[in-house]
Amino acid sequence: MKKILLSALIVIVYTLVSPNASFGEEEKKKESKSPYDIPSHVLDISKENTYPNSTEDQEVIEASELTKELIGEVSTSIDNPDLIKMLNETTLKPSPIAIGYRGMVYLGRWPLNYESLETNINWEYQEINKNEINNLGGDVNQEMNYIQQEEKEILGALTNKISNPDDIKKMMLLKAKEKTKLPLSYNTVIGKNTKKDNSYNIPAEKYGSLQAYAPAVNEKGQVTFGEVYIELKGSKKSIVIKNVTKQGIGGWIPIQDHVSFSFQLK
Repeated sequence: MKKILLSALIVIVYTLVSPNASFGEEEKKKESKSPYDIPSHVLDISKENTYPNSTEDQEVIEASELTKELIGEVSTSIDNPDLIKMLNETTLKPSPIAIGYRGMVYLGRWPLNYESLETNINWEYQEINKNEINNLGGDVNQEMNYIQQEEKEILGALTNKISNPDDIKKMMLLKAKEKTKLPLSYNTVIGKNTKKDNSYNIPAEKYGSLQAYAPAVNEKGQVTFGEVYIELKGSKKSIVIKNVTKQGIGGWIPIQDHVSFSFQLK
């Protein structure tokens, strides 16, 4: 009797646990899908593009040992590659016998870092092309392919005014690339007569249109500004940040050599 009850209990527990376990696995699969995955209607045209876009690889500035030491001692993080580059090139050698010497070197007001708060993708950021076939009077099916009618330049930009826009665009681009793992550039071109093998069937008595769009990333975040000083005390040196402020900023960054397609039949 005990063996029968034990077997029944095992069956009940297995029945209850198994569906939950499989449900948990499905949830994990859903969670693992990135919001930056390229959907099936967006195609890579880097090989077919008749305009050779240059890859916008940001120069990665490695901080020198002295720069690492200086920025490591301040409470506000410094990510601006141009500021790091300038600190790398700054030679500071206070005399070891300069007892009692004090001085402050003002380096200017700088955007110190950019914090990404929201990153979204508009797969239909800008319409770039439209192919059409009118088969309303036809009696056989026709096939349509994507052919770029005119050269199109897609430009990204910041959405509001801010000081040091070039520095901020660099920091924003680096953060957006890191988050999305997509080929981003503030300037990308789709060349005339760029073609793709994707084909669309237009039945008899139908009108078909194929619209093409350039996708772009919408980046929103916050920039931290501050006045940067190098303080000298005898043989010691340090960075001092004063008058720290923060400002919200947004921007659009096109996805290079990618086209989003929308096919319609009427």
